[in-house]
Amino acid sequence: MALMGNKTFISHFILLGLFTHSPLHLLLFSIIMVMFLVALSGNGLMILLINIDSRLHIPMYFFLSWLSLMDLMLISTIVPRMAIDFLLGSGSISFTGCGLQILFFVTLLGDECFLLAFMAYDRYVAISNPLRYSVVMSRRVCWLMVAWSWLFGLVDGLIQAVFTLRFPYCGSQEIDHFFCEVPAVLKLACADTSLYETMIYVCCVLMLLLPFSVISASYLRILLTVLHMRSAEGREKAFATCSSHMAVVSLFYGAAMITYMRPQAYHSSRQDKVVSAFYTMITPMLNPLIYSLRNKEVAGAFRKLLGKYTCCAR
Repeated sequence: MALMGNKTFISHFILLGLFTHSPLHLLLFSIIMVMFLVALSGNGLMILLINIDSRLHIPMYFFLSWLSLMDLMLISTIVPRMAIDFLLGSGSISFTGCGLQILFFVTLLGDECFLLAFMAYDRYVAISNPLRYSVVMSRRVCWLMVAWSWLFGLVDGLIQAVFTLRFPYCGSQEIDHFFCEVPAVLKLACADTSLYETMIYVCCVLMLLLPFSVISASYLRILLTVLHMRSAEGREKAFATCSSHMAVVSLFYGAAMITYMRPQAYHSSRQDKVVSAFYTMITPMLNPLIYSLRNKEVAGAFRKLLGKYTCCAR
């Protein structure tokens, strides 16, 4: 701690965590660790399959491999630290550690927002304008879309991390959360943060609503195109592909909007922790399951990999 005037400024925070050491919470902690392992293996497998199977070297799977990588990084930013704090019974985190966690978390959250929008646009071009698909969604365009996703997310992450930790923090060191999420950290600031909270609210609304508008417009056009298709098989394939993406979008954006599009006055610590657990742990686990179970190409690539492994093992 540092003394300044008659105030004691803290040098680190203490994360109170998601659980206590009761029998029920030990069970919940075990479930979360299983989810973490499923998310790691599921997303890792998706990246592996997409990279080794030439049939999956198309823009849709290119974006999906990046989504899996982002999910891997997102859950790895939160869960290992939370698990160590729980097992050791200490949630101490330095200012620098808290700032880095905010930076990585917000960056990855922003990345996924824009990547999901680009994935929706990719599906729109593939279904509404298939003859020009390879031209519009060239390799260069796909890489530019991924780069812009990372850039937008990184700028947002840097702004929130730097400005959040510029406030003076004195008095209580305890963050009532299992990681350094900006709204939870700002509650400890011993300065007026109302203007900054308004700026964050507007920024988050834009970061969520702009990509969501692209997604909504893309799927509205897709729906109109699909309804005019003469081939029942074509309609079924289009709906199967798009329903997987819409399921992922609904899970991710639903939880993110609940957290970041409500004014600070309507937040409660318990509610925030439950919603945050949803999109930092549950969504990264479900995404590869949704895409693999609903996708024949991914299932085929997995069977092919298993076949190679079986042959080599004999």
